Amino acid sequence: MFATPRFAAELDAVLQPVGRARGLPNALYTSPEALALERERLFHSGWASIGFGADVPEPGDALPVDWLGAPLLMVRDREGRVRVFENVCRHRGMILVEEKRNFAGVIRCPYHSWCYSLDGRLRATPHVGGPGINAHESIDPETTGLTEIRSAMLLDVVFVNMDGRAPDFAEWSAGLRSQIGDFAGREIFHGGPESGFSFDLNTNWKLVLENNAESYHLPWVHPGLSAYSRLEDHYHLEERGGYSGQGTLVYAPDYGPVPFPNFEGLPQRWETAAEYPCFYPNTFFAVHRDHVWAAHLKPLAHDRTIERIEIYYATEEAAKGERFRAMRADNAERWKSVLAEDVFVTEGMQRGRGAAGFAGGVFSPVMDSPTHAFHAWAAARLAG
Repeated sequence: MFATPRFAAELDAVLQPVGRARGLPNALYTSPEALALERERLFHSGWASIGFGADVPEPGDALPVDWLGAPLLMVRDREGRVRVFENVCRHRGMILVEEKRNFAGVIRCPYHSWCYSLDGRLRATPHVGGPGINAHESIDPETTGLTEIRSAMLLDVVFVNMDGRAPDFAEWSAGLRSQIGDFAGREIFHGGPESGFSFDLNTNWKLVLENNAESYHLPWVHPGLSAYSRLEDHYHLEERGGYSGQGTLVYAPDYGPVPFPNFEGLPQRWETAAEYPCFYPNTFFAVHRDHVWAAHLKPLAHDRTIERIEIYYATEEAAKGERFRAMRADNAERWKSVLAEDVFVTEGMQRGRGAAGFAGGVFSPVMDSPTHAFHAWAAARLAG
């Protein structure tokens, strides 16, 4: 299906200028084989997000992650650095960690008790040379540690490069870092249990990302938001090959008489601006003067996606203080309500991909440029 001249022609149609382009073909939304192709060419050959630093907040915390069939282990080491390893023992390939936990000492394999430190080094091999003999010349601890996966972080989102061949993350994300440079690199504080939520969606992951990239749908899908942030108050964000999204000129939340603390030293424009870039393939960010949030998309199948959002604040008091607890809960509920309004759209588009006569759709050259930028990025990578 995906090696035919017809598929190549369909991808070529996506790569045309936005006014003449078609959207990605239906098969990329409706077939399990499509997700296998995307695993190889979109998720495992570049940088993609797998979770959040807030998932492992304390040294010794470890979280197993099934990343499109690849068993990974996210760990916060003794120095506080988040690292990612393959979640398998180097001896016989046994899964090391089945559920989130904290390791006060070493990570022990439940099969033969080989042990690893939080930096991945092999520390113990009981009876490897026979009963009571815990070392053998053929087992070199220096070369038999856990397999580490290239990882990086941006606004507490954890990214991995599975095949090890992508450019350095700083280079990969340079355009986005420039766009949100007033926030990237700052210390941010996760708002705790009341500051995260997720959706289990019956839709393809791409439809979630492309919906969030554009503001065209706002007047009809988000009438409450549009009551003060009108369509004409929005603008496009776009770096071909990297990210696309939207911004608004009228960010003006009403939390009551005591607002959240702002990030210090922001340029004047952030008094009223907010931006929402979608970072390919599976992350989108929201930056505001007083809080940021990020969404991680985890494809479970070609027609099922977990969308998970975590919210962060400018100060530790805002994120953890009792004075702001109710406001944090209210802020999370507001964003959850806004994003819930998109569910019928993303799931409706998925059902619509069953129409044999729909050939990817067309784009508004004025309003759909961010969506087309994402489609063109995906088409170029899928074409190999």
